[in-house]
Amino acid sequence: MSLAARLLVALTLAATACGGPQHGSAAVTLKMKRSPETPKNASVSIDENYIGPLSIVASHGVRLPVGTHRITVEKDGYFPFDALVKADRDDIRLDVKLEPIPD
Repeated sequence: MSLAARLLVALTLAATACGGPQHGSAAVTLKMKRSPETPKNASVSIDENYIGPLSIVASHGVRLPVGTHRITVEKDGYFPFDALVKADRDDIRLDVKLEPIPD
């Protein structure tokens, strides 16, 4: 199984573990776009559950069940990005920009 396929399976399992949609339940898609200076390998967590690297989450998106969710993107050497989103009817789009911590 390719790395991309394994990561997609991990994203699906992680979304389910953090209360993700069950068959037939309402959900929306979270799409993320990273700024050019934001590292591709920054870690994405949803409701304190690790989902995967930002590059994979940005390219595939994540299904979120209806409700409020905390989205966190972190990388050593950068201030974390943290957003509280409400999944309702419309898909969610987040522009992620991590700012370097000054020396």
